[in-house]
Amino acid sequence: MSATDTVLQQQVHTLYSNHHGWLFGWLRKKLGCAHNAADIAQDTFLRILTAQDKRSDLDLREPRAYLTTVAGRVILNHYRRLSLERAYLEALALVPDMYAPAPEDRLIILETLHEIDAMLDALPHKARTAFLLAQFEGLSYAEISVRLDVSVRTVKRYMAQAFEECIMLDL
Repeated sequence: MSATDTVLQQQVHTLYSNHHGWLFGWLRKKLGCAHNAADIAQDTFLRILTAQDKRSDLDLREPRAYLTTVAGRVILNHYRRLSLERAYLEALALVPDMYAPAPEDRLIILETLHEIDAMLDALPHKARTAFLLAQFEGLSYAEISVRLDVSVRTVKRYMAQAFEECIMLDL
């Protein structure tokens, strides 16, 4: 472990020690549930810890503002994940029992849906929209270009970008 890694781990430890209680209280008030607040608080610090390699320093002037920003993103991901799971379960309820996937397959499908959702979320808005219009509405590139008010060449670029992200998914 390098000296930089050690310093960053110490900074995260200090951030956790000094602000975990405050973050938990803030989340509990915001979410109205101590269990969800505890989970989101832990996920917030886990996200900060795992993102350390992208940062060279975690010396923050406004640690609580930073924590609320990260926690807000974790909350959005949490609710988006719940929404996706609910939609999947609603669709699954329409499938006759004899065709329904086994519980372990359901879990794999759900995790794959989460990965695809995260990939789509990472795309720029117009690239994501172009991809979804092509895949789910069956629109041609020319129709998408009209809808998005861009050239067909730009739609092709958006689609290439989306397909590249699909290929890069580690499914």
